[in-house]
Amino acid sequence: MTMIRRVFLALSAVVVFSLPAWSVEVGDDGLHKQDWFALTFRDVAEDIETAREEGKRLVMIFEQRGCIYCAQMHEKLLADPEVADFIKARFKVVQYNMFGDEEVTDLDGEVLTEKTAARKWGYVFTPTLMFLPDEVPEGMNAAEAAVATMPGAFGKWTFLNMFKWVDEKGYGGEEHFQKYHARIINELRAEGRLDAE
Repeated sequence: MTMIRRVFLALSAVVVFSLPAWSVEVGDDGLHKQDWFALTFRDVAEDIETAREEGKRLVMIFEQRGCIYCAQMHEKLLADPEVADFIKARFKVVQYNMFGDEEVTDLDGEVLTEKTAARKWGYVFTPTLMFLPDEVPEGMNAAEAAVATMPGAFGKWTFLNMFKWVDEKGYGGEEHFQKYHARIINELRAEGRLDAE
């Protein structure tokens, strides 16, 4: 085998093995897609009810085209089976485009676009995850009703622990998310599972 051929094969192997094991589709809107994200009419009250009927909670994720942190969330966090399986089993996820024009009906009945909803609710970072209650509240907009909001990108355990804390309704108890997260991190460390964060 010639030296050039050996170098070519070695470089080819490096390229193949450095590619992500999970390829995430990017839609026409420039947002990364998960085939398990829910496609809805973006009526927040209806989405809360549908999620509840499915035994799940509604979480809305705001993203934007070209967002490197959104890509990281999809390619690393949502590609991790432990994270994805937990979320899929317990949450109905609806994706919003921070600068999109799709129609949104807020909990207070106001009809907006995705971008005017993001502005109304005060979201300026992507990704931003908004966790909604399991019952449709009266007289509030979605941001006021949210039980938790996660702005920005985080590591695996912060991300997953927020979903677990919401699923366990930790927001209604005495243990603040940061205390909950620290406790879980210590448990993971004791189990020898802490490889990130």
